[in-house]
Amino acid sequence: MSGAGGLAGTRSERLLVVTGMSGAGRSTALKVLEDLGYEAVDNLPLSLLPSLLAAPTPAPLAIGVDVRTRDFGVSALLATLDRLIAQHALALQIVFLDCEDDRLVRRYTETRRRHPLAGDRPVTDGIALERQRVSPLRDRADLVIDTTALSPGELKRLLYGHFALNAQSRITIFVTSFSYRHGLPRDADLVFDVRFLPNPHFVPEFRPLTGRDPRVAKYIRSFPQTREFVRRISDLLVYLLPHYIREGKSYLTIGFGCTGGQHRSVMIAEDVGKGLHKAGYRVKVVHRDSPK
Repeated sequence: MSGAGGLAGTRSERLLVVTGMSGAGRSTALKVLEDLGYEAVDNLPLSLLPSLLAAPTPAPLAIGVDVRTRDFGVSALLATLDRLIAQHALALQIVFLDCEDDRLVRRYTETRRRHPLAGDRPVTDGIALERQRVSPLRDRADLVIDTTALSPGELKRLLYGHFALNAQSRITIFVTSFSYRHGLPRDADLVFDVRFLPNPHFVPEFRPLTGRDPRVAKYIRSFPQTREFVRRISDLLVYLLPHYIREGKSYLTIGFGCTGGQHRSVMIAEDVGKGLHKAGYRVKVVHRDSPK
């Protein structure tokens, strides 16, 4: 996932273009942005965009565009946006929603919808053709969100982190623990592997517990490499965060992974999250794969 800063502003300053693969969540994203205070317009013909931008209103604009949009074409869209940027001094950001092909096929099958480019052919043919057509738009995007494994709530959280209006000019940090068995967090900006630490799983009394249990946390912290790792990572993050803020990043996801996502990664995520909170940052800690 590429980064995008959270620049608050009026319509004359800000335009979000929400695009991507059909079925990847564009309509959901536009509803979230509307809840955040944007004027959201879906499938607006490109020829009408200049008139919409000229309308006097303080609300920033988010438009949804994909292959179903009348007069859609990647070259025409990019040319229109470049012209509007020059005419209106827009702070333009393109958000591209992507999704793995097999999940897109499943979504179309479950909803019994036809892919807009498939016609009488299989859904997979329509997806392949669409991916080919929109690939230059994906390359131009400021933010790419893979919705394959995202719930609507998680998508809302990501969009809020990047595009909330009137937000303070501070960065919001999301710290997550995870299990490598279940794959990397798709929205993570930074990922750290803590499988080098001694594993409490092999201590029978700790096996059913998690890294949030004080006894397990004390055991993991008893090793000097744990304390050194937390210190070094915390120092690194405290050094990096002001630079991320200076570059306009308003949201950062940090992942800590271990084998089962239950002990080591949980304890490290908790400790690092508490340290960043004490340093004055807004932090939310979530444990993706830890038992409840």
